[in-house]
Amino acid sequence: MKFLLSLLEDKGRALKSGPLARLYPAHEALESFLFTDGKTATGKVHTRDAVDMKRVMFTVVIALIPAIAMAMYNTGLQANLAMEFGASGPDGWRAWLIEFLGTGYDAGSIISCAVFGAVYFLPVLIVTFAVGGLWELLFAVVRRHEVNEGFLVTGMLFPLILPATIPLWQVALGISFGVVIAKEVFGGTGYNIFNPALAARAFLFFGYPGQISGDKVWIAADGISGATLLAKAQEGSLTSMLDTSAWMDAFWGFIPGSMGETSTLAILIGALVLIGTGVGSWRIMLSVLAGTTLMSAILNLVGSQTNAMFAIPFYWHVVLGGMAFATVFMATDPVTAPRSKGGQLIYGFLIGVLLIVVRVLNPAYPEGLLVAILLMNVFSPLIDHYAVRAHIRRRKARYVQ
Repeated sequence: MKFLLSLLEDKGRALKSGPLARLYPAHEALESFLFTDGKTATGKVHTRDAVDMKRVMFTVVIALIPAIAMAMYNTGLQANLAMEFGASGPDGWRAWLIEFLGTGYDAGSIISCAVFGAVYFLPVLIVTFAVGGLWELLFAVVRRHEVNEGFLVTGMLFPLILPATIPLWQVALGISFGVVIAKEVFGGTGYNIFNPALAARAFLFFGYPGQISGDKVWIAADGISGATLLAKAQEGSLTSMLDTSAWMDAFWGFIPGSMGETSTLAILIGALVLIGTGVGSWRIMLSVLAGTTLMSAILNLVGSQTNAMFAIPFYWHVVLGGMAFATVFMATDPVTAPRSKGGQLIYGFLIGVLLIVVRVLNPAYPEGLLVAILLMNVFSPLIDHYAVRAHIRRRKARYVQ
């Protein structure tokens, strides 16, 4: 490893002072990905901390591992189950690859389901990193600054909030919008006001709704409807809202949906990692749950003869759609969320309230987290402003006589 580090440093110095100096950010990105930064603080500094952006980003990636594993397994499981009921399997290179690997189409085999799901998940992940990474590198070269690790998390989050059958060209288009329009035009990592992964999905949802919200896009098999439980609940066709076994299936993640959003259990494991390491804000997560619980309880009391969503209890809202995933990994984004502790509580609570309002009162759009978080991203600086002002007033009242 020392030899590789020495080689990279020598090549970096030569590249930085040579005719291809503008391409140095590409070299720097490779070096920073493989090795930690050797620079240390010297002199009279205010803070010394071993945690840097690279460690924070990798902590989030580690927290995502359970959701990624479940994404691949459940994608294959849903497809294999659908094929048992007469649906057509994959065709083209995906069918060839599964046949080459020899895992077959067996819903009872963990390996078969995982391989089937990986054949759909990994291409989306590769396209996301290839296209998004290219945009990151291009902006770094033009602006002559280093490539930071911010895109690492965006690149992992985006595939997890997409359906398995999303066309790869739409993946490339969506991540391009998320990186360029939602982040780089604002100045890059640390300056964006919108979560790039959520902005990318919003672009695809409103630009190509047929490929991201149709009945059959949630299962990687043709010939069978794969509507999500949230869509069924919105239509009033879900009759098992009080069925414990159905709730447990949704909690474990054995339901159709976006690849990484189905398993609440896997997401909770990630939440524990983020909270335990101090990377994710427990205040935001808890306040989102509080806002969701309060608003859903109010609407349960109000009731409706024509809208079945009014009757859904809060514990079903938690396991339906992308609420758990967005609460843990999107709402807690340190760039777009408030910094103040009080502001985080207000921010999360309003996200939870807006989630239920959009889910229940908008019959054309049963999922509300995307809209709720993006809208609250806009108000995040304002929330911080008034939270800080309130804190200053309290301190003045305490110490100024």
